[in-house]
Amino acid sequence: MSFTRRQILGGLAGLVVVGVGAGGASRYWLGKMADADAGHDYELIAAPLDVELVAGHTTQAWAFGPSAPGTELRVRQGEWLRVRFINHLPVATTIHWHGIRLPLEMDGVPYVSQLPVLPGEYFDYKFRVPDAGSYWYHPHVNSSEELGRGLVGPLIVEEREPTGFKYEKTLSLKSWHVDEAGAFVAFSIPREAARGGTAGRLSTINGVSQAVIDLPAGQITRVRLLNLDNTLTYRLNIPGVEAQIYALDGNPIEPRPLGKEYWLGPGMRICLAIKAPPAGEELSLRNGPVRLGTLRSVANTDAPTAWPPALPANPVAEPDLANAEKLNFNFEWVGSVSVNVDNGRPPSLWQINGKAWDITDKTCADRPIAKLEKGKSYIFELKNMTQYQHPIHLHGMSFKVIASNRHKVIPYFTDTYLLGKNERAQVALVADNPGVWMFHCHVIDHMETGLMAAIEVA
Repeated sequence: MSFTRRQILGGLAGLVVVGVGAGGASRYWLGKMADADAGHDYELIAAPLDVELVAGHTTQAWAFGPSAPGTELRVRQGEWLRVRFINHLPVATTIHWHGIRLPLEMDGVPYVSQLPVLPGEYFDYKFRVPDAGSYWYHPHVNSSEELGRGLVGPLIVEEREPTGFKYEKTLSLKSWHVDEAGAFVAFSIPREAARGGTAGRLSTINGVSQAVIDLPAGQITRVRLLNLDNTLTYRLNIPGVEAQIYALDGNPIEPRPLGKEYWLGPGMRICLAIKAPPAGEELSLRNGPVRLGTLRSVANTDAPTAWPPALPANPVAEPDLANAEKLNFNFEWVGSVSVNVDNGRPPSLWQINGKAWDITDKTCADRPIAKLEKGKSYIFELKNMTQYQHPIHLHGMSFKVIASNRHKVIPYFTDTYLLGKNERAQVALVADNPGVWMFHCHVIDHMETGLMAAIEVA
């Protein structure tokens, strides 16, 4: 699988050189293949990339392409996504396609669906995308560092038919673990991992602090907001805006007003339709009271458009609630002090149903926490027995949120649910994708200190 730099250069039709690194090594980004017989549509290279997060200072990031977050990938619903991923990093990595219902061997989990892709190696990802919506991609190896350094990127699956949206923006939200000079600081601190998670210090939109996003005045723009952060839950609000929610985590809902705020946990996405005010006016995109960036109306001469109709539903199987089997999952602290942690293992701080995942143990997935029968319906009772929020993510399948003891639920399909403090929620699914799937909190240092399990479908 290993190959030389000359072979890399020879195989990248249409790739763009975006910089020169230490020692003169060139850096490359995503390129659309010119050769129809290449066997893949895109070549995507992960490589070091210097970025300016703090004005006047350089941060040595890792990136999928010429920016961090990485290049936006697009594919149409129902079509094949074929990506040759080339690792030009100094460490092993993979790509997990967050939220996509795909075959296990394409899921990007090391030692479960594939071996890690070593420096200088490539791996071909090929799968059909069944659902339209906003998704993203990231490694599942040394996640706190690799995601923390910038290895995240949006994946947009376009609907089969036109939706009525003429304008569109993708906003990737990420907070960086950097100091005042742009140098990386610790991605995970044990005392913070045992609480809400280790938060970054600098929030960005599409890699830019206090970004200004232009919207056409008087027009309705589809705005996809993706939380690609390791830790932070964003309490999104846009005062004074005319906005409707059209989809949650990729899956369409009946459009409804954004309202006062929406809590977007790590890994979660929301699709808004925003009607921009007259030219020259600005809207504040905020995380609670903190301004993340500005939505600025710019002059536009097009005729105003009406609010588009609801997006078409994705083909997710409807669970049979009357005959579904119920399973309980308790998310809790380990409740004991970790010992002998000088062996390279992270501390064991969290557990599901009394079992803590060890990310250094390559055999953990051999002991799934639950075994589901293919084709059968299930209701998962999710119990958060802690004082911290947990965005619970399931690989390989979508589930339907049906109930919560903390707030009213309008049922909807998703792949990541923000389980609140001491919340008890019910989600339902059809176990229709065979394999061993990860089930974990998407606060990365919660996941890496125990809050993950495997669920088998057979």
